Order: sequence, then C-alpha cells, then structure tokens
Amino acid sequence: MFSAWNRWDRPPEEGAAAELQGFAVDKTFLSSLKGILLETELDFLRCVSAIIIFLVVSFAAVTSREGAAIAAFVFGVILVSVFAYDAFKIYRTEMAPQATQGDQQ
Repeated sequence: MFSAWNRWDRPPEEGAAAELQGFAVDKTFLSSLKGILLETELDFLRCVSAIIIFLVVSFAAVTSREGAAIAAFVFGVILVSVFAYDAFKIYRTEMAPQATQGDQQ
C-alpha cells in the first residue's frame, strides 16, 4: 500500500484493487474455530448493546408524557425483551460450556 509510486501513475484497475485489498474477507479464518467464536461474541455484544441503547432511549422518551412518547416506550420495551431473548439463546447454545458425556454420569 505504501510504495514509491504515486497511485495516479498506475492504471485505475490496479490502484482500486490495491486499495481494497486490505478489506478482503478471509473465509478460512471465518470458518475456523476462532472465527466462529468471534462471530458468536460479536452477535452477543450486538444484543447487549441494543438492549442498553433501547432502554436508555425508551426511558428518555417516556419523560415527555405524550402519547407518541408512551408508544415509543412500549415499543422499546418490546424490542428490549426480543433482544434479551436473543442474547439468552446465543449464550445458551453457543457460549455456555457444554456438558460432556463424562460429566453427566
């Protein structure tokens, strides 16, 4: 990416491809165990951050005591419950330690 050549000296196809090369997705990493765990952790963090954001916005909206604000509060509480259930299912299925055959006996 850092070279002695000016990017305008190269043909446009080579320059654009060279600039976007850093954004390529490594599919072997995403299919590995670390990639799967990273995706799971990011899903869980997405749910937790959505819960926090919707709770804050819902309580901020209900302070005005208008009809639309109360409707926004109810909608926010419903979304918080949906995201909480999603986070619970992600934790139970993918992040919680699984019991092995030896532990069950």
